[in-house]
Amino acid sequence: MLKAPELLLPAGSLDKMHAAFDFGADAVYAGQPRYSLRVRNNDFSTLQALQEGIDGAHARGKQFFVASNIFAHNAKLKTYLRDMEPVIAMKPDALIMADPGLIMMVRDKWPEVPVHLSVQANAVNWADVKFWHRMGLTRVILSRELSLDEIEEIRQQCPEMELEVFVHGALCIAYSGRCLLSGYFNHRDPNQGTCTNSCRWDYKVQPAQEDATGDFAQVIPLQFQKALQEAEQRPFSSLHQQPRHPLAARAYLIEEAERPGQLMPIMEDEHGTYIMNSKDLRAVEHIERLVRIGVDSLKVEGRTKSLYYAARTAQVYRQAIDDAVAGRPFNIDLLGQLQGLANRGYTDGFYQRHHTQSYQNYMRGASEANRSQYVGDVLSVADGWARVDVKNRFAVGDRLEVIHPGGNRDVALTRMLSDDGADIRVAPGSGHIVRIALDASLDRALLARYL
Repeated sequence: MLKAPELLLPAGSLDKMHAAFDFGADAVYAGQPRYSLRVRNNDFSTLQALQEGIDGAHARGKQFFVASNIFAHNAKLKTYLRDMEPVIAMKPDALIMADPGLIMMVRDKWPEVPVHLSVQANAVNWADVKFWHRMGLTRVILSRELSLDEIEEIRQQCPEMELEVFVHGALCIAYSGRCLLSGYFNHRDPNQGTCTNSCRWDYKVQPAQEDATGDFAQVIPLQFQKALQEAEQRPFSSLHQQPRHPLAARAYLIEEAERPGQLMPIMEDEHGTYIMNSKDLRAVEHIERLVRIGVDSLKVEGRTKSLYYAARTAQVYRQAIDDAVAGRPFNIDLLGQLQGLANRGYTDGFYQRHHTQSYQNYMRGASEANRSQYVGDVLSVADGWARVDVKNRFAVGDRLEVIHPGGNRDVALTRMLSDDGADIRVAPGSGHIVRIALDASLDRALLARYL
């Protein structure tokens, strides 16, 4: 029988941590104050909260990993070991680290503490993995830029090392997170944990031309759109046969929505908005292959995402893992369940270089068949009526999915009450409390509306 890999979820807060565990996660990770890549929006920003998280996970027989994965400048070296003392005393199950100097310091002072190599360190080959094994690390989180075949080769060459890979969440336009855009725009260094996600801002593209001095000046040719269309119609098969797209030779200026008039030159082969905004990773269809390869941990990204995100991803990937281990075929409905999460479009990243047209249609059809929207949290159930904290609008007549660790079920909403007991037709949106008929066994469930 195949070995089930660990399912590792983000813990952006205690509530999200427990939701992840409720719906099937084996372990969670959270950022250490000051020394992780999630300094902002981090509910574990105090030692007390971190202690509660570690103790809460251990009480449930689960694991809690602490990310300490910045690339430290000299100033932080002076305080690092001192600040690590209370964290080590909490007995996290491992530290996630990237900086070789910080890793050396931890290994020298606390050799008994397991250290996992962060994806930020960009491990992309088996020799890299063997090096870190020789340095005493117990796990390597492989770079996102690897294919399934490359991961399999690393597994075969390095049976002695635990391997972890990302299967869901945001992708970065830089090499596994080594980005400087936020530092350039806002003086907030992504590699110090203060990324403002500049790659996801709204950029407009405008045509430009190079002048005699080598600068790029804005031009507005009357036939620009026509030129774009003509260029798109020219023969173009692949980068291997023709190294440049017909539009790549043009100069462009980009303008960020909050900085009107500040035009920045680029060379770009697309025309549109959000030109640097990568699609999100969704690799649930590759879980069976990753299980067969023998990957030890499958990781979901998203410490700043919602409790619903934690619950839904945990539940979906738990089922995919259990199906793969039991030898059951992949359930394509899982693709549609993930479609209901907030996303920027999905991709399976670098795991598989090219999809056939038939496979692309299969993926799209599965994703659109069962779309839903998160609409509320069940706060309590009494006398057959559930109090619901509304998150998005829903109404009598809607078909709802009740998402619960004991199993999901569909219900047709035929009646709804206000919190004071009056009949109502619509739950308007966030900030309202309503009541719906629900079985007592579904206490603390999440609700989604089928679209």
